[in-house]
Amino acid sequence: MERAELIALLRGTGCAEEHGGFTFLTDPAWGARDRETVAALQKSEIVTRESKIDSGWLCVPTGGTSGGVRFARHDERTLTAAAAGFGAHFGLDRVNAVGVLPPHHVSGLMARVRCAATGGHYVGWTWKELEAGHRPELGAGDWVLSLVPTQLQRLLASPDAVTWLRRFRIILLGGGPTWPELADQAAAARLPVSLSYGMTETSAMVAALRPEEFLAGERSSGPALPHARLAIEGEGRVTIGGASVFRGYFPDERYEEPFVTEDLGRLDERGHLHLLGRRDAVIITGGKKVQPLEVESALRASGEFSDVAVMGVPDPEWGQVVVACHPRREPAPDAARVAAALAGLAAYKRPKRLLAVDPWPRNAQGKLNRAALLAAVGSTE
Repeated sequence: MERAELIALLRGTGCAEEHGGFTFLTDPAWGARDRETVAALQKSEIVTRESKIDSGWLCVPTGGTSGGVRFARHDERTLTAAAAGFGAHFGLDRVNAVGVLPPHHVSGLMARVRCAATGGHYVGWTWKELEAGHRPELGAGDWVLSLVPTQLQRLLASPDAVTWLRRFRIILLGGGPTWPELADQAAAARLPVSLSYGMTETSAMVAALRPEEFLAGERSSGPALPHARLAIEGEGRVTIGGASVFRGYFPDERYEEPFVTEDLGRLDERGHLHLLGRRDAVIITGGKKVQPLEVESALRASGEFSDVAVMGVPDPEWGQVVVACHPRREPAPDAARVAAALAGLAAYKRPKRLLAVDPWPRNAQGKLNRAALLAAVGSTE
């Protein structure tokens, strides 16, 4: 994809702001604090100084609301490499996509880029329409849909939605961990799911499980796409190299490869990635480490929660204690079923409290505002 074509695509999204030689993608839902941060960045010396930039001119937001917005710098070369790797991995010469994720989100952006780069069709839709039962007609060819796990969970409750989902060649699932029960439910419905792994800094996915592998029972994040290189380094951290890796955080000029993530994982003998949690999310209680993902998976297995989040809360005796939060809108969980689901965990990993939270701070892109949850826990003490 040439730069002029990408710029035209970005302008068509309605969320692109051009300042100097940079283009910033912006989120209409940002609060005043995030907007002030972004406005200051857009007026920084590098923006006023640069009028033409060869690389890293596209600033894609990451973070925001839960801990401060910043921008990963991309350009036509990083995004085109990701689009080409996607097509080669899945054997698609032309990508047609229905998009329900917003264009300022990297997955929503890349859905548009893949279609434009391959001459495919892009159908913009909204999650509210889809959840309400209004679904677009799919034309000829192979179609792709990107969802976050909570969206798939809701669609699986509708038989008509499941029938519609079966028409896709690939249903990309990312933006957060997919719990085993949801994956098994999707497989039982014979949905062509691809469990994927990627982030804003890598132009979305760098690893993906092919649907046929998923339906055969595989539950990893799959192998690296052709444009990416994955490795596991000290402390088990996932590192990523390749042509789609960002140029650095704005206003930095360059990020030296490999990109070292905070994700913990392992590569099996086939090179498939298995995610184990987040290094920066580890809870240390009484000197022992707890991965929230392990506890969340156990809680979901109880069948008592539509959504759940586990975090460490400061405690004067233990350093941190494990607390589980869930949406208040659902019935109170059955204590016996929850206890049975947690019985397989060591005692120090089991939540000391279950807290109902309203409003539930997870956005349409599947991101959970853990700062808001922590504040909610604090307000009840």
